[in-house]
Amino acid sequence: MRLVFAGTPAPAVPSLRALIESPRHDVVAVVTRPDAPAGRGRRLVRSPVGQLADEHGIEVLTPRRPGDEDFLARLTELAPDACPVVAYGALLPESALAVPAHGWINLHFSLLPAWRGAAPVQAAVRAGDEITGATTFRIVRDLDAGPVFGTVTEPVKPTDTAGELLDRLSLSGAALLVSTLDGIEDGTVRAVPQPADGVTYAPKVTVEDARITFGFPATAVDRHVRSVTPEPGAWAQFRGQRIKLGPMMPAEGEYTDLEPGEVRVERRRVLVGTATSALVLGEVQAQGKKRMSATDWARGSRIEQGERLT
Repeated sequence: MRLVFAGTPAPAVPSLRALIESPRHDVVAVVTRPDAPAGRGRRLVRSPVGQLADEHGIEVLTPRRPGDEDFLARLTELAPDACPVVAYGALLPESALAVPAHGWINLHFSLLPAWRGAAPVQAAVRAGDEITGATTFRIVRDLDAGPVFGTVTEPVKPTDTAGELLDRLSLSGAALLVSTLDGIEDGTVRAVPQPADGVTYAPKVTVEDARITFGFPATAVDRHVRSVTPEPGAWAQFRGQRIKLGPMMPAEGEYTDLEPGEVRVERRRVLVGTATSALVLGEVQAQGKKRMSATDWARGSRIEQGERLT
């Protein structure tokens, strides 16, 4: 099939690569978000999807809005049979949805109708889901509500961060997307409506959302930290300054006298209190510092008894 691929961040790259390598499909163009400033110099940088397209000599379209007349005119000229989408990052208007004969086929990193929205992997980790997956579906006007072509499942490991889980889903999801497009071309797959029950939502996670509340039980704190690792990154305040915190380990069976957020420095580990048992801090990054082990951070900070993370 003749395809125009839409995607932006690194998790979309495996899908684009798989479609480029597929002998059955021809990626004639890529749609991605406009180049954005990055790094200390704030120079404009192409998205990961755009970079891969450039490497393969594929036309890259970067409309400010996918409803722009110039973009719609070029999309119509390209005459795609279908437009696969993976984490593009912008809502598609009806005028764009109407162009490809087989529609826009989205790869979403959850088992729909669970976790519709921008942050399904983070939501699955935070909720303690044991199984998640990826879904291919036809895009309609309502958010992630279109009929489903296929799914693939993926177990959530007890120590998974959102980044680790997304890395696995981006690979298994890429295979699912290719097989879905193969089936659409062959006429062997058809989209079926999503169930009316079991709908949950996963809105975008902000930096403020990533702040840790140590007054929750240890299990909830652990899941929360892993759900926002690596982005936007879990954080708390210590001595009035923000510090980033990596995944923590349960202090198995130890119900200490630590208050929520209270820090206790031991010889080989640093504990922090929660509403239940203590957690063992992992990596810590203070403002203006590199990431380091919690023991190194505590040694340099000379933490006094009773000090807290808030």
